[in-house]
Amino acid sequence: MTQVIAPADEAGVAAAVAAAAAAGEPLAIEGRGTKRALLRPVQAARTLSLRNLSGITLYRPQELILSAWAGTPLPEIEAALAERGQQVVAEPPDLSAMFGASEAATLGGLVATNLSGPRRITAGAMRDHVMGIRAVNGMGEVFRSGGRVLKNVTGLDLCKLLTGAHGTLGVITEVTLKVLPATEASGTVMVTVPDLATGVRVLSAGLGSPYGVSGAALLPGPAPQALLRIEEFAESVHYRCERLREALARYGEVRQVEGEESRSLWRAVRDAEPLAAAPDEAVWRVSVQPTAGPGIVVAAGLPKFLLDWGGGLVWLAGPATEDAHERVMQVARAAGGSFTLFRAPEPLRAAVAVMPEEPQALAAIGARVRQVMDPRGILNPGRIRAG
Repeated sequence: MTQVIAPADEAGVAAAVAAAAAAGEPLAIEGRGTKRALLRPVQAARTLSLRNLSGITLYRPQELILSAWAGTPLPEIEAALAERGQQVVAEPPDLSAMFGASEAATLGGLVATNLSGPRRITAGAMRDHVMGIRAVNGMGEVFRSGGRVLKNVTGLDLCKLLTGAHGTLGVITEVTLKVLPATEASGTVMVTVPDLATGVRVLSAGLGSPYGVSGAALLPGPAPQALLRIEEFAESVHYRCERLREALARYGEVRQVEGEESRSLWRAVRDAEPLAAAPDEAVWRVSVQPTAGPGIVVAAGLPKFLLDWGGGLVWLAGPATEDAHERVMQVARAAGGSFTLFRAPEPLRAAVAVMPEEPQALAAIGARVRQVMDPRGILNPGRIRAG
């Protein structure tokens, strides 16, 4: 049975990593374990949990800055921001249902995985909103990067290096985020289309319009639905939705929803609920040019799909087999895109490449970075690639 170490403070995290480095023992790094089934399984006898490093350490609403310990649950952060009419702009997803998790995701886990929601197409990824990080490297040394101001150019930008590294370069202990005012209203224009290619054309038309679309997704079904979201002040949202609705009428039947119905719809898209992946199915994410999205769905031949980010993010679900995974890899490569085996039973995740191999030059740079950050290779070994 895996031993879990859950220090009460940053010094305890540093001591645990230093001890593991001295002994040459690998550590599985996690917040509350909600994404344990993401990517490859980590082979480690001990787990370092950040669940006890929880709480908001700094919040300056006037300066649009919030800092919190890595183990802070996202709902706690969102509630504090909502009280002041603010939000986490990257719209990070709640994937607890997909992973069968009983707890909420943590800030550190979301930063470590760089997960972003539908607003990614206009507001940027999670890493674009990380202003500062405190972390522990693979030798047990505490370091920090960035700061607590928006115009921050201090030192090396290790924030972006650690964001999306899945805990393989350092154990994130504290994160400082840039936040923004929450939108007052949300409206969605929904177009029923005859096929996926037409749906992506609708999304492209909406994103290319002057109406400030902040979400563009394509829902599966016998008659697929293209969704385009507009956010801002209530009167502006209603006006722009009406104009966008008129502009898209030639593509198919159009309807418009606003308020909580619109927000609920985009929460579902954010959390990939329309994918309707069964617990025993594998889930893939494929990133391609938006126009290639429909072709990915057809070529993969899997029964379930969802398109987001204007068609550039393709969610797929189907049998958790090596044949299905090989097919997804091939179609992603053929389209010039990348893939991630996002969720699957442990035997499959351990047996296949969960991400594309890096070009030789990039792999060499990555190896040198890992040698500096974690010379003994004890932090989440094997999480991204075997060996």
